[in-house]
Amino acid sequence: MNTVESFPKSRTTRHRIEVDVATSYVDDQSKPEMSRYVFSYTITIRNEGQVPARLLTRHWVITDANGKVQEVRGEGVVGEQPYLLPGQGFRYSSGAILETPVGAMQGSYQMVADDGHEFEAPIAPFRLAIPGLLH
Repeated sequence: MNTVESFPKSRTTRHRIEVDVATSYVDDQSKPEMSRYVFSYTITIRNEGQVPARLLTRHWVITDANGKVQEVRGEGVVGEQPYLLPGQGFRYSSGAILETPVGAMQGSYQMVADDGHEFEAPIAPFRLAIPGLLH
């Protein structure tokens, strides 16, 4: 079961990044008896601005239902720093492991446009949850 949420980001006309998130629970890699819940997420990043831009870094804040917070910072995404022309997108998949069956993620991408403007593309919180657990 996938949850798809769309989050408009960085609302300037020249520099605007849209982010779509689809999440799913990975049952065959999870071990609830060991407090191990695996979730995958697929992110689609689209440059809806007027200037080409490159994704430089990522920052994620992952919170489980117990309030445990994991922060992840790094260069690019899945080993790449995608360069997006206006109207162009980039899709990748990754995952997160929680100790609870419900959690949330939020974060941001640090971008640099061809005109030298550096900007942040925030990613609004999205939920990670076992299907049918929450309504």
